[in-house]
Amino acid sequence: MATTKKTETVKKTETAAAAKTAEKKETAPKKTAEKKTTAKAAPKTTAKTAAKKPAVKKTAPKKPAVKKAEAKTEVFVEYGPAQVAVDEVIKNVKATYGKDVKELKVYIKPDESKAYFVADGVEGEMDVYFC
Repeated sequence: MATTKKTETVKKTETAAAAKTAEKKETAPKKTAEKKTTAKAAPKTTAKTAAKKPAVKKTAPKKPAVKKAEAKTEVFVEYGPAQVAVDEVIKNVKATYGKDVKELKVYIKPDESKAYFVADGVEGEMDVYFC
């Protein structure tokens, strides 16, 4: 009977050892598998949520650009004791041309008391009176 007790004890220890190694083998792959799935699952969920909900950027309201005030400019042509404002000459040239002008070039010759102009490619002249 001594041999049967030994064999039973050996069998019990072998089965217990085999069961422990089997448990270790089963639990170890499960843990790594769980780690792999959780590592894979995390990027997928963030990518899905990012795709579903676009990121909203908060921006401060824009302030309207402050325009610098342009300096008021007046140009005069003087000849002898008299002078003429260039704005007046331009206004008179436009009236002489008679149409809306897109491009205008004015040449003032005080010694001749004339203003020569090119308005939209059409040449012309007018008298300028220096007062």
